[in-house]
Amino acid sequence: MNIKILQLIEGAKQATGLAVIIDVFRAFTVEAYLVNNGVKKLIPVGDKQIAYDYKEKHKDCILIGERHGIMLDGFDYGNSPSQIEKINFTGKTVVHTTSAGTQGIANAKNAKEILTGSLVNAKAIAEYIKMQNPEDVSLVCMGNGGKSEAKEDTLCAEYIKSLLEGKKLNLDKKIEDLKNIAGKRFFDPKLQDIFPERDFYLSTELNKFKFVLKVEKDDKGVNYAKRLGIN
Repeated sequence: MNIKILQLIEGAKQATGLAVIIDVFRAFTVEAYLVNNGVKKLIPVGDKQIAYDYKEKHKDCILIGERHGIMLDGFDYGNSPSQIEKINFTGKTVVHTTSAGTQGIANAKNAKEILTGSLVNAKAIAEYIKMQNPEDVSLVCMGNGGKSEAKEDTLCAEYIKSLLEGKKLNLDKKIEDLKNIAGKRFFDPKLQDIFPERDFYLSTELNKFKFVLKVEKDDKGVNYAKRLGIN
């Protein structure tokens, strides 16, 4: 198994084989919570206009997402797990667009298979990859807006890689260190409306969910995230 850790939009474009598009803060943590809370169909899109257009045709769908961390105009929720962690989405269709994570899905055109990646289901991701046993694995760290490295995404990639290689990686201190690096914004009193402190803790709750989200296409060619349980 050839395991590559790639970075940002360019990394997504280079991804081959089974690609894990990683966005810990906060896109794919949010998607894990959405699916756990009963979403019927979850549609990740790169272009925000696609989300608006979908809403025009499907009035009852829910729009979730951000640009530069801020909820988009006309959307129902921002890209915050603490906003939606206790919301029942049973039977709902959600369209999700973000500055980094969903951009990675849109750009991973050379991958044979795509999973979303976050710390909340990292172990399940590793177990799924082991079961599939692909020749190539691309762990794509989407970073800050897909333009600069984010330590939490690289940490997630390193953790998944360590699980695949049977090596131990102690994450406790590394996650704690994130509070003073990439996660610092979640502890700024002036930014709580955009980056609530609880989002940090929800996003770093290691292996909370025992499922993966696999990106597939429906009969109209639209990407959607499908939940696959991992025992």
